[in-house]
Amino acid sequence: MTDVLLAVGTRKGLFVGRRRRGDWELSGPHFPAQAVYSLGIDTRRAAPRLLAGADSPHWGPSVFHSDDLGESWQEPTRPAVKYPEYTGTSLERVWQLHPAGPAAPDVVYAGTEPGGLFRSDDGGETFTMVRSLWDHPSRKHWMPGGGGLAVHTVITDPRDADAVTVAASAAGVFRSTDGGASWEPSNNGVKAVFLPDQHPEFGQCVHKIAQDPVDRDRLYLQNHWGVYRSDDAGVRWTDIGAGLPSDFGFAVASHPHAANTAYLFPITADIDRVPAGHRCRVYRTTNAGAGWEPLTHGLPDEDHYGTVLRDALCVDDTDPAGVYFGNRNGEVYASADDGESWRQLASHLPDVLCVRAAAVT
Repeated sequence: MTDVLLAVGTRKGLFVGRRRRGDWELSGPHFPAQAVYSLGIDTRRAAPRLLAGADSPHWGPSVFHSDDLGESWQEPTRPAVKYPEYTGTSLERVWQLHPAGPAAPDVVYAGTEPGGLFRSDDGGETFTMVRSLWDHPSRKHWMPGGGGLAVHTVITDPRDADAVTVAASAAGVFRSTDGGASWEPSNNGVKAVFLPDQHPEFGQCVHKIAQDPVDRDRLYLQNHWGVYRSDDAGVRWTDIGAGLPSDFGFAVASHPHAANTAYLFPITADIDRVPAGHRCRVYRTTNAGAGWEPLTHGLPDEDHYGTVLRDALCVDDTDPAGVYFGNRNGEVYASADDGESWRQLASHLPDVLCVRAAAVT
């Protein structure tokens, strides 16, 4: 069985898991008492680089990296992510750390609050703000979602280093085809149920986007009410929420190898924000959203209240695929067989904010 690195960011530190020959070990916390809101595992290097966006209550947010699978950590002597003075603002949080594709081997993107995108050309050690998104004409109308005004999703196309898609809560989806020189809203078909005009050009509260591993123009989107699919890289979106117990949720992940396969964790909303039906269930589609099936074997079958946040559901790149999620009860679950069966890896951790996994040697 392939060895796997699992990183679990929580409200009070980072926990690092290793699967060796089928057995799991969990260490931590790293960054004790710091909230870890974002993680990235960069496997493009000879040695995988683990990136962590940690938020110290005293020193504020920063980006750390480790080249020895979490044994030691480095932090730049100057702030890795810093808003330019002309913006009149400062960094509140790093919500996303995304290593770009093989066409841009040293590029890492950081999505931040308040509503910024930063680019690193040295593997995540230093970042520069992508000014074109900050200066977008629509920006003055962007409104914060419940978690703040955050660029929380970055998707890059392995076929084209200049194709970048971002999602911000609550501004919607924006696409660039010229390496970030310009951006266009890409929300056609996505509802904003909380606005008088439910189909605005921008202003949707998008929670997460995932990209199909085979058809790279196919995207899956979990919205604040609504699950959608795009077959043209985000130009148009189609509702695929039929068959789910709730089309509200935070997380979505796509299978690393199989086309048309994605995973969700439905949530009851807007008031409760707990698992739909009070059941701990991951839902999977294998036909691009034409139908959904609950995956429950090995998960709790009693009433359950552990909410899964937008970056707390992920897959690794093994075959069969590993699927992982953590919740606000401090539990972490893993499947080694595409989600068919589950086991609990950890319990009683602090509030789980994000989870990342990758095969390692």
